[in-house]
Amino acid sequence: MAPPPAMQSLGELGTAAAASRPHVMFIPSSGMGHLLPFFRVIAALANRDDVDISVVTVLPTVSAAEADHLAGLFETFPRIRRVDFQLLPLDASEFPGADPFLLRWEALRRSAHLFGPLIAGASPRVSAVVTDITLTSHVIPIAKELNVQCHVLFISCATMLSLVAYVPVHLDSKAAAGDEVGPGVGDVDIPGVRRIPERCLPQPLLDLMNQLFTKQFIDNGREMVHADGFLLNTFDALEPVALAALRDGKVVAGFPPVYAVGPFNSHTSTTAAKQPAAAGSPEAWLDGQPAKSVVYVAFGNRIAVSREQLREIGAGLEASGYPFLWVLKTTKVDREDDAELGDVLGEGLLERVRGRGVVTKGWVDQEALLRHPSVGMFLSHGGWNSVMEAVAAGVPLLAWPRMGDQRVNATVVVSGGVGAWAEHWSWDGEDELVTGEEIGEKVKEVMSDEVVRARAARTVEEAAKAVAEGGTSYRSLEEFVGKLKAT
Repeated sequence: MAPPPAMQSLGELGTAAAASRPHVMFIPSSGMGHLLPFFRVIAALANRDDVDISVVTVLPTVSAAEADHLAGLFETFPRIRRVDFQLLPLDASEFPGADPFLLRWEALRRSAHLFGPLIAGASPRVSAVVTDITLTSHVIPIAKELNVQCHVLFISCATMLSLVAYVPVHLDSKAAAGDEVGPGVGDVDIPGVRRIPERCLPQPLLDLMNQLFTKQFIDNGREMVHADGFLLNTFDALEPVALAALRDGKVVAGFPPVYAVGPFNSHTSTTAAKQPAAAGSPEAWLDGQPAKSVVYVAFGNRIAVSREQLREIGAGLEASGYPFLWVLKTTKVDREDDAELGDVLGEGLLERVRGRGVVTKGWVDQEALLRHPSVGMFLSHGGWNSVMEAVAAGVPLLAWPRMGDQRVNATVVVSGGVGAWAEHWSWDGEDELVTGEEIGEKVKEVMSDEVVRARAARTVEEAAKAVAEGGTSYRSLEEFVGKLKAT
């Protein structure tokens, strides 16, 4: 792991040229699923010459992956100023059994009062803050007190944004009507968007009592209406209904501006010439496969599937008859994984699929793999970063949501015409084991569905138009920068 670069003084921004540009301070949260969208937006702005950027880097990082990606960002874009922020300790015994990332977000929220002096002491003056949805209820009031714009980078889809915004209204309406609030939030009928069944909500919302996530979720939902705007990794043609409902005030009256500026490009350089794939690498294996023949399988950085279910997935991929590339994870929360593949998948599978299937626990460049001409389908947990990477590559998705916002994301996969959703397959906390036979049949169904393939191809064209000069996402980004300059 590369050592972190030394903190660069915000005073270094104080040149005559910088003084005429808005200075945007990014305050991200934690977890690769939250950090990657920040890196990509920061990179998009760093490639411009009309915005200055500083990034608050929270220490210690949760994992080596976070530290390495942060170091890579500052190395790629040396003009970005790094501002190290030492997190105050949190007594985890207050929240026995809580998810490590919920604890991290709570520690950030309890340290948030220290952001005020950081913002106020910057030179030149900070024009705007861009923060994560997990910190919204704490950072927005600080920014308002300092008369600084505060925007939120929302790391999921517009449909999920409408849910976060509407849940406090939903709960208040039930209370005002005298309706008994159950143990959970219940079904949520979002005005102008869709009805979200309770079984599709993030699991902690099924228990309103003593849930750290639920308190954070509702607090952020109440405060977010005071933001100056929201940046989203989506585009108008993919989520026209949800975006229109948010912008027209149907979800919450007077909702802040919503800038749909996706699909985000990688924050790493895309201009360098493509290097030949290393012998024995997944990329080299893909080079030898027929076009659109390979099933790519990955369930993100935070998802650990049970050993029993992993073996059923292996059996299903084998039974499908298609070549496959499976990025396997057996541990949670971005942790390093030292389990042996043979022990995880059982005797004989790797030998039986030799040449037709590749299973790796190593790091892969998912964007590059999805853009490989051999990849014909993506079996995914439906994390929003993964959904948008598949959309931008024109690869149909088979969504198997595992937790959090992923069932909401799956509704967009279907309504946006970019894939299918295995709606009745289990997710975290449910005991049902999805059999290899069922997985294999579903893979064959989606791989042979020409309608889904054609829709995915059409959506990738719409995505490209959105980010091209004059497109909807291009104009949204220009509108956002224009608001920064109007400070």
